[in-house]
Amino acid sequence: MTDITTARSYEDEPQLGDYYALMKPRVMQLVVFTAVVGMLAAPVSVNPVIGFASILFLAIGAGASGALNMWWDADIDAVMKRTRSRPIPAGKVTPQTALYLGAGLSLLSVMMLSLSANLLAGAMLAFTIFFYVVPYSMWLKRSTPQNIVIGGAAGAFPPVIGWVIATGSFALEPWLMFALIFMWTPPHFWALALFMRNDYDDAAVPMLTVTHGRRVTRNHILGYTVLLAALAVGTAFTGVGGYIYLAVALVLNALFLKGAYAIWQRDEEMSEQDNFAVERKFFRLSLWYLFAHFGAILIEATLKPFGMGGW
Repeated sequence: MTDITTARSYEDEPQLGDYYALMKPRVMQLVVFTAVVGMLAAPVSVNPVIGFASILFLAIGAGASGALNMWWDADIDAVMKRTRSRPIPAGKVTPQTALYLGAGLSLLSVMMLSLSANLLAGAMLAFTIFFYVVPYSMWLKRSTPQNIVIGGAAGAFPPVIGWVIATGSFALEPWLMFALIFMWTPPHFWALALFMRNDYDDAAVPMLTVTHGRRVTRNHILGYTVLLAALAVGTAFTGVGGYIYLAVALVLNALFLKGAYAIWQRDEEMSEQDNFAVERKFFRLSLWYLFAHFGAILIEATLKPFGMGGW
């Protein structure tokens, strides 16, 4: 992390919305959704009050890690067009405020989740925050083109934590949900990097597009998508799958493979002529991809008590 020059002098009092933006609300929403799915897909029912409180503390932990990430990445956020309007580079919140907020909420969330659910869930949340902030943000992101591959594990833990909230133990099914997010993350972010490469160039972030070029990145997107499709369809035949999930997985993975193949076919001239329209389309589809798969798992879990879900 280095010093940055911001658009404002931090003389104005931050607004509530500035603190909220500091916690990466879109990421928080994904964390909450996948954690809820993991919790409800577990074979043990959870008291609604305990479940609500536990997910709330998990969301606070996700927001805390987002604030710590923005504190550390403030210098590169100020350079990249996609992130320069974030609270710290925009001069709305000081880096010190983000650090104190993130650290305080991290401690609070881990302690309260341990009390509301169980110690294993609290420990998992603590490890997730640590992994996102230290190995990913402070080390991997700026040192290796495999940053998003390894670092993507941090965003894949919420369904496992949700399962642990309900059961207090591990099982195969939550790790399959973990694997879905883990394998989805690289093609999702590499598609973004393809049409936002100048941002990573300017910020000196060694994304695969910067270190190895677009051709290699397109090859990787296709390879990971093939593996992801096999994993996603195979999950249909496990304890969290069923007919509904299988139908969703078959349709979405056919579309995802088609999009990845379209990206793989492209050359540099086509990319410049149409402003990366294919990559943008694939990126938008990737947002729906994860939501739909976890939504299908949630439907299967909801129907099982009535003898309708699963196989």
